[in-house]
Amino acid sequence: MIRTQPHIDGEAAPRSASARAYKTVAFTPALADPAFCAAWTRLEASAALPTQGLAFVTALACSMLAGADINVFAVAHEIGGQELAARGWEGLAALLPLYRDASSRPHRWRMPGAREVYEPCDALYDSPEAAHRLAQAIAGQSQPVSLDRIPAQSLLVPTLRAAMKGRGLVSVRSALPCPTITLGPAWEHPEDQFNAGRRSDFRRAARKAAAMGAVTYEVHAPDPDTFDRWFDEALDVELHSWKKEAGTAMASDRAKADFFRAFFRAASAAGTFRVAFVRIDGQPAAMQLAIEHAARFWLFKIGYDERFGKCSPGTLLMLHTLRYAASRGLIAYELLGNIEPWISELWTRDHHECVRLRTYPFSIAGLTALAVDGGDWLRQRLFPETGA
Repeated sequence: MIRTQPHIDGEAAPRSASARAYKTVAFTPALADPAFCAAWTRLEASAALPTQGLAFVTALACSMLAGADINVFAVAHEIGGQELAARGWEGLAALLPLYRDASSRPHRWRMPGAREVYEPCDALYDSPEAAHRLAQAIAGQSQPVSLDRIPAQSLLVPTLRAAMKGRGLVSVRSALPCPTITLGPAWEHPEDQFNAGRRSDFRRAARKAAAMGAVTYEVHAPDPDTFDRWFDEALDVELHSWKKEAGTAMASDRAKADFFRAFFRAASAAGTFRVAFVRIDGQPAAMQLAIEHAARFWLFKIGYDERFGKCSPGTLLMLHTLRYAASRGLIAYELLGNIEPWISELWTRDHHECVRLRTYPFSIAGLTALAVDGGDWLRQRLFPETGA
């Protein structure tokens, strides 16, 4: 149940009465509570990002963050100044999962996923008031918080700034933006959205692919029973690409592979997982792993087999999935990751701004974190060539 909690881990209570109907819960034990899972799932109706879902944090907790101290800051609805504690998790209005980063000194609260898979994340809240009260709860404890990559338009940015007044300092700096392509009916013919030179490149790639054999395209929405077959085939494509030698292929990192398997399997159960292939003579030449969420196509992973590299199979597959997404009436094609040259020069320069938000409470831990970050900033300014 969500109860009025006078302190978190021995910290002083938040000053604002509006923040009192909150608590923190250890994430892994809470998963055994069906009411907790149901409440989080209900709140996902307000999620803008697929990384805000319970499945995303659960997959991290059993893989890349196994053994980490993940806690959930949870805030209840409030009516007429009275929190809905008696309704338990049904009164959930906002939440933010954070874990204590044991590798940093002092320990900080961090958002799961931002450093592990470099994806944008955000809190879940069903109203501006809920976001405000969540920020009050976070500001009421003495540990520094680092939200490494959140959307610039997240309500956590203004609400945490306001909540920290008189309690500490807040730093908001630019983070890696996320590329995006706004779709519409015209994107059912994606080649036409580019200039003559790019259209010529597409035709040349298609001719080269056809010269290698019969070219076919597939987009699947596997159910849990067929998921492993399609996911394993996608992993195998990555292992035939430059990513294997670079060490960035999913199969090269057991924890990362376990994360994506768990995350995408949950998405397959929800009917939102998509796996796409372009095949040449039946052999997979390129693959994509994506999720459809909030009327958007979220591209998480790509890969191609270098044996077919001369025909740019990744480019051909992206054209196909752009066409697929537009034909389904989706409003955007989200490339996630960051704006790399192959994206900005070939596909889009449009993007969603992201920021890195850090809090420094007026506490020993907060002031120590401020000193550490200030020292890092000074070294970067004085010795930029070292990358320190």
